[in-house]
Amino acid sequence: MEKENALSALAALGQESRLDIFRLLIKAGGDGMLAGEIGKTLGFRPNTLSTNLSILTVAGLLRNKREGRAIRYFADFGGVRDLLAYLIEDCCGGAPEQCQSLLNEIACGCLEA
Repeated sequence: MEKENALSALAALGQESRLDIFRLLIKAGGDGMLAGEIGKTLGFRPNTLSTNLSILTVAGLLRNKREGRAIRYFADFGGVRDLLAYLIEDCCGGAPEQCQSLLNEIACGCLEA
């Protein structure tokens, strides 16, 4: 991941509504959620929700899939892994392999979605 991509992702998460959306979709796991469900759960108006979903998607933290007239959103766990890998790239005194178990955990289970 490039520095600009990391900054974009961190900036996207640096706003309360977007952080709430992201955390909700992390909890939803591989099933994701329809945009309308996200709005109802968090109490967002459609235009506000759409803007925030777009920002998170462009930042590489969400992905979406059209289902007829609706759009289902998912946390993009590949983007999350890339961001975390970038953040811990130089950890442990320059021995990032010591943090590899953290990245492996993120790559497993429901996060493979």
